[in-house]
Order: sequence, then structure tokens, then C-alpha cells
Amino acid sequence: MPISKAAARGITDEFARRRGPKTGLVVGAAWGNPVLTAALEALMPADRLTVVADPVSIEDLKASLAAEGSWTAGNVTAVAALADADPAEEVMLASPVTVEAEAFIADIELLRAKVEPGGVLSFAATLTAPAREEIAELVAEYGIGTDLIVRSLPPVRIHKLRIGSAAKREGEPHAIAPAEDLAPAWRASSVAVTPSMHLDSNGVIAAGLLFGTAWAAKQIRPSSKAWILPALAAVPVAAFFRDPQREADLRGEDDEPEAVLAASDGRIIAVETVVDERFGAATGTAGAEWLRVSAYLKVTDVHINRAPVAGEVVDVFTERGGYAKVSAPEAEHNAACYTVVSTPRGRVVVAQRTGALLRRIVNRTKPGAALAKGERYGLIRFGSRTDVYLPAGAAEAAVLPGEAVRAGETVIARWR
Repeated sequence: MPISKAAARGITDEFARRRGPKTGLVVGAAWGNPVLTAALEALMPADRLTVVADPVSIEDLKASLAAEGSWTAGNVTAVAALADADPAEEVMLASPVTVEAEAFIADIELLRAKVEPGGVLSFAATLTAPAREEIAELVAEYGIGTDLIVRSLPPVRIHKLRIGSAAKREGEPHAIAPAEDLAPAWRASSVAVTPSMHLDSNGVIAAGLLFGTAWAAKQIRPSSKAWILPALAAVPVAAFFRDPQREADLRGEDDEPEAVLAASDGRIIAVETVVDERFGAATGTAGAEWLRVSAYLKVTDVHINRAPVAGEVVDVFTERGGYAKVSAPEAEHNAACYTVVSTPRGRVVVAQRTGALLRRIVNRTKPGAALAKGERYGLIRFGSRTDVYLPAGAAEAAVLPGEAVRAGETVIARWR
């Protein structure tokens, strides 16, 4: 079954976002396979890539690699069997999983031995894959990210498993590469409209439903003007989910490592020191004092959330609460989703708080996932508030109440 370029990008993203040196393993690829092509494009001078090809196509693969020049040939090794490949930090399957459950389980056991401890296995699976129940169990235990690629025929889900660890240690970071060395992950949920403006997939779906409603209304009652209302509503609804490109998306080096960035657009409503024991010790020592920087988002603000720091996600949890207007003091107790990130300077927490409208939080990260600074990881709709918690004494606020901020760009604090 062929794989699309969009799906190939999702499969190879954990390999591509690492600045290296890194090792990768592509399993089941012939020359011209989109996954292999994307992995080759991500190669840096100090990287090493192994490709497992079937005996029929391996000679053609070796000849094609040699034709690419000494640099590629020196960085890439082709083998005819998985047993001949050395373990790698990033293992990528070149074809979607279509086998039955028993064969999938056997394949996973073989692949597990080829993933370095702390490494990632990435693969695609159709929505009707025979082994979907077994895949779901693996994702529940080891998953660090899942993306739906609708630009594939048929659509597929990309699964990323941190399956190379000897054991999954809850609450402890175990990524191979420091998150500070990672570029932001590619998000299939961010759909390009123009080079500088994207829409979140939620906006594409909502606008599509409204346009579909308008079309159906026009077909049912051609003489009525009722179809105009959903057609006109589609535009502002889509605009709410706009996802502009920001400096953090350029995948460049972080030239200000001590900076903590805003997690959302909006306006600062509070900068204060609080005591909160829900997130564990702030800096790995006793005590749970936090510097909290809170931002209020209007309905007209961009509602995409971005990671304020680089680190590994060690916990994601939600708490019930009220649905007060987000500008009111009692909004601190609104229902919220908390993302706890481990960094070399201590834990950092981002709270996505609901407002009075629709009260919907989208969080696309999981424990074990690594977040680059400024990377998209979720959104809130429609009115909302974000709180960034930093270890008190380890960071100093760089903003004051009333200041406007932009997610992934505005510096809200600096590490001491």
C-alpha cells in the first residue's frame, strides 16, 4: 500500500526534528519510498541511517544510494534483513500496518529490540487496520503522539511510541535527546492556507460542517435564503481557529535559552507567587512555590497554545471546576487541563483554563513526549485563560499586568 508525502512527513518527524548527531532505521523501504526520501532529506553530516530493504530491491537501493554521491553513501547503510540492522534511536516503518493482529504482535517484538532505550518507533496504520485493537493497547501504554492524516487515501493515523525504554517510569523524563536540541514537531493538525497562515484542523472541520449545512439547506429549499446564515458563519468560525506561523516554527537555534515564552496570545492579567502542591516539587527540592503568569484571551485572539519552554512532558491531567468569565477572579477555579514539563531548571506547568463559552480544551501532548520551545500542543475554545507556573526564585517575570503577549514569541519571564 503506497504512503502519502504527508504521512511520510509525520513518520519521519521525530528523526527530522533532532539536530543530531542521531541514528535512524527505516524498515521496508525501496528507493523512491516517501518515508525513505523524507529521512534522507533530514540527514545531517554526523547522522547515520540504516535502511532495511527486501532482497529483490536491495541491489537497486544500494546502486541508487551510491549514485547520490559519497556523502549520502557514507551516511546510509542498506541491509536485506532486520536482524542485520543495528539498533537506532528513531525507527520508522516505510509502509502502513495492514497485517493481522498475530503478525503485528510478532513484528513489534522484533522491532522493539531495534529501538534504542528512550527511542521512538513511528508508523502509520489505516483506520480499519486488522490489528487496530493491539495498536490501541500499545498507544495507551507507550504513545507519545498520534496524528490523523486525512490527505492520504485511505486516511491513516501516525503513531509514535517511546517503546525503546526498558520500563516506562511514570513522572520521570527519559527522552534520548534533550528537548533543548529539538525543533518544533510538525503538526498535521495545522493546515496551511497560505505560507504564513494556517488553520487548526478543528477550524477546517467546523467550517466544512457549516458549508455543508448551507449546501443542504439550499438543496432542500432552493427558494429560501436560510442557507446564507451557515455560509456566512463559516468564515468567522474558521478565523477563530487561525494558526499563524511564528518565529518558533522556523526550526532554528534558540538564541535566548534563558527566555520563557508566552503559552498563548492575549493580555497579562496577573503576575504573582502562589503555593500549589499538585505539580510536585517545583525544582526537585522540597516546597511548591511558583511564579504564576496568567494571560486572558478574548474571543478575537489566536487560541493556539504553545510550549513556553523546552522539556519532556511528565504529566497531563484535568480538574473539574467552574465556568466563570475568564476575566473574573474566580476563573482561577475554572475547569482546566494541566501540562507538566520537566526541564533542567525544574518543572514548568501550563494550565489551559476554560471560559464561559463552549468550554472545550484540546491538548495533543502526552507524558513521554518532548516539546520544543514555542511548539504547538493544543488550543482552547472559545474564551479562555492560560497560566504558566515557574519555580519561584528560579525565574523572574518579564511582563506586567495589562501587557499584550503573543504565543511562542513574547518573553514573559527569564530564568535567573
